[in-house]
Amino acid sequence: MLEEWQTSWKNGDTDRKIYNIMPSVSLRPTNWIREDVIFFSQHGPFPACLKRFHLSDSDYCSCGGIDTALHYATECILTVSWHMRKPAPNFEQEWLKRVANNLVSSRKFVGLSNS
Repeated sequence: MLEEWQTSWKNGDTDRKIYNIMPSVSLRPTNWIREDVIFFSQHGPFPACLKRFHLSDSDYCSCGGIDTALHYATECILTVSWHMRKPAPNFEQEWLKRVANNLVSSRKFVGLSNS
């Protein structure tokens, strides 16, 4: 059953953002909390997500940037006290993997989501 699940996860076409961080399935639960899931899946109250699902006409943040989870965490002037260093575009997936496995970084998402 685990092999079947892994094959389905590997060959699926949804949740690729999470797949890129966690390419292997496991029966062990992650230490992720709600805010982690929202950040890494980018399914949350972000205008870019809301626009993708036709729930908003705009994907712009109040500060003028494209409003994604990464925008909030790295460059939005409204969340500057929670910022992390923005990854170079070619290292974004590696950066996300490292952040996902770093408890201190992970807890910043709680602050971001409460901002």
